[in-house]
Amino acid sequence: MLTVTNDAIVNFKSYMAENNITSALRVAVMDGGCSGPSLGLALDEKKNTDKLFTIDAIDFLVDEELFTKTGAIKVDYIDTEGSKGFAISSENKIGGGGCSSCSSCG
Repeated sequence: MLTVTNDAIVNFKSYMAENNITSALRVAVMDGGCSGPSLGLALDEKKNTDKLFTIDAIDFLVDEELFTKTGAIKVDYIDTEGSKGFAISSENKIGGGGCSSCSSCG
């Protein structure tokens, strides 16, 4: 299941309209450096291995294999003092981080 909050939808629609974007939004694994991989968003086209979710006229793509690893995914928009942007979380943790993977920890 993919859940997208109303705040996220409003901000996606605004951003996409301002930038004349019609592509689907892909939920994908992004390299996280020391903190390990995390979920992020990218513009993309549908592939045969994708699950397609259309929410309020916006297409979201999630690779089926990734979806089996993450479980339910939630896309939200956060607007707090010092932090503004989209936040993607999942039912299951997708990876770890730690100082062993990064020389800048210490």
